[in-house]
Amino acid sequence: MNFQLTEEHTLIQQAAREFAENALKPGVIERDRTQTFPVELTRQMGEMGFLGMMVSPNYNGGGMDTISYVLVMEELSKWDASASVMVSVQNSLVNWGLEKFANEEQKQKYLTKLATGEYVGAFCLSEPEAGSDATQQRTTAIDMGDHYLVNGTKNWITNGGRSDVYLVMAQTDVEKRHKGINCLIIEKGMEGFEIGPKEDKLGIRGSDTHSLNFNDVKVPKANRIGDDGFGFKFAMNTLNGGRIGIASQALGIASGSLERALEYARIRKSFGTEIINHQAIQFKLADMATEVEAARMLVLRAAAAKDAGQDYTEYAAMAKLYASQVAMKCASEAIQVYGGNGYVKEYHVERFLRDAKITEIYEGTSEIQRIVIARSIMKRAEQQLA
Repeated sequence: MNFQLTEEHTLIQQAAREFAENALKPGVIERDRTQTFPVELTRQMGEMGFLGMMVSPNYNGGGMDTISYVLVMEELSKWDASASVMVSVQNSLVNWGLEKFANEEQKQKYLTKLATGEYVGAFCLSEPEAGSDATQQRTTAIDMGDHYLVNGTKNWITNGGRSDVYLVMAQTDVEKRHKGINCLIIEKGMEGFEIGPKEDKLGIRGSDTHSLNFNDVKVPKANRIGDDGFGFKFAMNTLNGGRIGIASQALGIASGSLERALEYARIRKSFGTEIINHQAIQFKLADMATEVEAARMLVLRAAAAKDAGQDYTEYAAMAKLYASQVAMKCASEAIQVYGGNGYVKEYHVERFLRDAKITEIYEGTSEIQRIVIARSIMKRAEQQLA
């Protein structure tokens, strides 16, 4: 078992770290305050290949592995989780889903532009009454012969206002329940497609989060991904990889919190010495470092399983569950190390805590991850007893 990064992985990690420190860090506090989506930075991330990392070169992608993606996500998230969630959605939910399940015409039309960052994509599953229970889709796609007529609402959509391409889950046959759901590619500008107001959020405030409204949107059948009724399987398979992305984001927030706390503890003085010399602070840093490393191992384990073509559902759920908990704890402890300064925006760590919370919620709440894990270990136990 080799825990050393390859030279290529190290170079990718370093490039992401430098971009985060030199491009994302300046202005991140102001973007958080004003809820500004980083348009120019998104273009730069596309130029660096961060928006099509795992896509095959045949479709203008970088052809990288999931471990490379995880390393980039962690480094970006150390400074700007609003930027990194955009990278996660583009890579894990939109690009991967299209490359894995779309037909060649769809890949050439959409994936080739998404992989370079020319297009931004959004994954549209959540609804007012379909959060954790994704089977309860109220958005409908009525079969009109050569096209579908889409009506409904989607909530909490990352990249909602800035995307060019939207992967929308919609119910075609209510009687079939989740087996009647389809995934349709909807383009910005289609008649009847409206983007709702931007959400005023606790954290990841620079992320472009909107509700979407569909009013008799005419979507060609050529824009359906997979066979009729494949939409729910598409969403669930895609979310497994998405959880690795969010686990990586949580890991980045946690490791960023540790790095900021360590830096501050070395310069802040109390009782005549730097606070890093106090055992109380040392123990906090030791616990943070241990938990960050444990989270990193889980995230890399899930990424390695995905790259090896193994079933990574359980690993991804474990990684997201644990890494999100560690992100919350480390961000809170970083504030404690900073004391009163930790409560002030200019020191970054209060934002880390606000950003960390969403990692316990989106792409499957912590409760959903526990259900996934429990079902997996129960199934394995039954197989062993059989």
